[in-house]
Amino acid sequence: MTDRDPAGAARPGRAARLLAPLLLLPPLLAGVGWGTVALAVDGPGRVAAGAFALLALAALALPRPRWRGVAACGALFAVVLVWWLRLEPRNDRDWLPEVRRLATMQVAGDRLTVTNLRNFQYAADGVVEERWEERAYDLSGVVGLDLLVGDWGAEMIVHTMLSWEFSDGRQLAVSIETRKEQGEGYSALRGFFRQFELYYVVADERDLVGVRTVVRGERVRLYRLAVTPDQARALLESYAGQVNRLAESPAWYNALDHNCTTSIRLHAVHLGIERPWDWRILVNGRGEELLYRRGMIATSLPFEELRARSDVTMAAREAYAQPEFSRLLREGLPPRPAVR
Repeated sequence: MTDRDPAGAARPGRAARLLAPLLLLPPLLAGVGWGTVALAVDGPGRVAAGAFALLALAALALPRPRWRGVAACGALFAVVLVWWLRLEPRNDRDWLPEVRRLATMQVAGDRLTVTNLRNFQYAADGVVEERWEERAYDLSGVVGLDLLVGDWGAEMIVHTMLSWEFSDGRQLAVSIETRKEQGEGYSALRGFFRQFELYYVVADERDLVGVRTVVRGERVRLYRLAVTPDQARALLESYAGQVNRLAESPAWYNALDHNCTTSIRLHAVHLGIERPWDWRILVNGRGEELLYRRGMIATSLPFEELRARSDVTMAAREAYAQPEFSRLLREGLPPRPAVR
C-alpha cells in the first residue's frame, strides 16, 4: 500500500520505508566486516580498523531517519573500498631468494627461450644452492602436460602445478604462487587481501618437486593429463604471455580468484579447453576427484588406487640426485589417457 501526501501524490507506504533499510543491513554489515579486516591487514592497522567499525556501526544505529544511517555507513564503506582498490602491487620489494628474480618467456616461432628459470638445489640439511638459468625449448616438441599436486596434510587445500613434457625427454614446470618478502610467511587470511604479489615460478621440475618432498616434507602426486600436444602448447604460450606481463607490470595474488588452481583455469578458459565451473575448483583438495570424473586423468583404476599410485613422494626423494629425475619420477605411473 501507499500513503498520499497533502497534495494527493502517492508516496511509499510506511512498511516499504522501514523494509528498505532492513534489506540493506546484511550486505552493509558484511561490508563493514570486510572493510575492518582490510584496514587491519592492508592498511594503517587495528586502530584505524576499529575506528572504521565503530563509526560504521554507530551510523547504522542512528534511530531516525533510518536511511541517513544506512547512507552514512555505505559512504564509509565506499571510501574504504576505493582506497583498497587503489593499492598497487610492486616488483621492487626485498624478496625472498627463491622469488627474487622474475622469469621471462620469449616465443619466436617454435623456439621458447626462458630467462631466469629457477633450478635451485636443495639438501636435507636445509642448505640451498641458488641457480638461475636460461634455457631454450622447441615448442613443436611439446608432447604432453602433467599435473603435480603438493599435499601438506590439509584435507581440502593442496597446491597445484603444471609440467610440460617435450619429445627430448625434458620437462618445464610452472608453479603459480605468492611472492613473499624477507621475513614474510603465507597466511590464508592475508591471501584474500592485497598482501602478496602474484608470482609464476618457471623452474626445472626437480626444483619444484624437490623443495616440497626433500625440504618441506610434503607429499606430491603426479597425474598425466588428457590434453593434446596442441592444447598443451597453447596453454604454455598463454602462460608465457602472463609471465612476461608480470615482469613488466606486477599483479596481486588472491586466494579466491587468482590462486594456484583458479589461475590455471583462467588460462584454460581463455583457450576454450576448460569444462564447466565446479565447487571443487575452489576446494581444490577435491580437484583430483573432479579430474577423474571428467576423464582428464587415468580412469583405468579405481580413484583411490589411482591416487595412491600417483604418489611420487618416495620416488622423488630417491631420484633427486639422479640426472634422469623426471623419467624416474614417472616410472610405474598409468599412461597418459586419450583425449575424449
